[in-house]
Amino acid sequence: MVLNLKPYAFSIGPIKIYWYGIFMGISFLIGTYYLLQQGRKKGLDEDFLLNLAIITLLGGIVGARLVFVMANFPYWFINNPIQVLKIYQGGLAWHGGLLGGLLSGITYAYKKKQNVNMLMDLTVPGLAAGYMLVRIGNIFNQEVLGRTTQLGFERWPAQLIGSGIGLVLLIRYFILQKKDIKPGYQFWSFIFYHQLLRGLVEETIRDNPLFIIGYLNTTVGIGFFTLTHLITPAVLILAYIMMKRSYSFM
Repeated sequence: MVLNLKPYAFSIGPIKIYWYGIFMGISFLIGTYYLLQQGRKKGLDEDFLLNLAIITLLGGIVGARLVFVMANFPYWFINNPIQVLKIYQGGLAWHGGLLGGLLSGITYAYKKKQNVNMLMDLTVPGLAAGYMLVRIGNIFNQEVLGRTTQLGFERWPAQLIGSGIGLVLLIRYFILQKKDIKPGYQFWSFIFYHQLLRGLVEETIRDNPLFIIGYLNTTVGIGFFTLTHLITPAVLILAYIMMKRSYSFM
C-alpha cells in the first residue's frame, strides 16, 4: 500500500514548509526547553544553555547531513553541491548527527568549564523525542521504508518501529531520573540501548542495501548486514565502556 501523503504541510508562495522540518523544529524546542528547565535548577546560566543548544543543533545537522551524503551520494559534492544543503527533503544520518552534536557541544562546554557528563544527560530527552518525531517525518517523506514481507502485510512499518524505540527510551530516561545515578550514565546508556534496539530490530527490517556478508529473507522481510549493522558493534562497545564507568545505583 502506498500512502498518498504530501511531504510538506503548507506553502507560502514558492516556499514549502515540510513536515520533516516541522518535526525537527519541535524536537529542538523540546530538547532546548528541558535543557533550560533542568539547567537553571542546577544553577547554570541561561545564556550558556541557549548557546549550548544552538551550537549542538548546528553541529548535529552538519554532521548528520555530511555523513548521510558521504555514505549514500558522495558524488553530490562534485555534481550537485546544492542538493547537499537540502536537508528539508530528508536525508540525515543519526550517527553523523550524534557525532557532530556531541563534538560541538562538548567543545563548547569544556571551554566554559562546565560539567560535561551532567550536560550530556540533559540532552537525552531531546535526542529520544527527536528520534521519535523525525521518524514520523520520514513517513511523510516516504523514506526509511521497511522491507516487504509475505506475512499478511506489505511492508514492515520501520518508521513507526523507530519512533517506538525513541518513545521507550524517553520513558526509560524519566524512570531512571528517580534513581541516584552518576552523571554520564543516562547519556551513554541511552546510546547503548538505542543502538542495540536499532541494530537488532529497526535496521533488520529496514529496506537498506546489504554489505559484505548478506542474508535476506523475503518471506519474513528481514536482512543483514547493512552498513549500520556493521558499525553498531563499535558504538555498542564504546557506549558500554562509558556506561559502566559511570554506573552507580546508590
